[in-house]
Amino acid sequence: MTEKHIKPTEAELEILQVLWEKGPSTVKTVHESLDGIRSVGYTTILKLMQIMIQKGLLTRKRDGRNHIYAAVPERKAVQRQLLDRFLNGVFGGSAQKMVMQVLGQYRASPRELKEIRQYIKKLEKDKS
Repeated sequence: MTEKHIKPTEAELEILQVLWEKGPSTVKTVHESLDGIRSVGYTTILKLMQIMIQKGLLTRKRDGRNHIYAAVPERKAVQRQLLDRFLNGVFGGSAQKMVMQVLGQYRASPRELKEIRQYIKKLEKDKS
């Protein structure tokens, strides 16, 4: 699957998150994970996962009486595609505007700020 075709809906993204965290899983496992976040029916999850197979977002293998579902796209590929769409659509392609907005709106912990500084130093060193 090429990155330009990765366009999960919000509900599909929730399912992918579970599969990325837990690895290949049954519908029951995905349902139990999502039901802890918000009330959602088992058959709704099953139907969404069947649609995701048709869209190429999931694979399904039979394991005895169960079907095991796995995410097709890698987490980083989906994150990259969604971030690009968000950055271009909301911030006109400006990473600076987006980062400034995030840091101004949300309080980063001292540890997070330290990691951000270290990452910026690494980027500057790599460009030298």
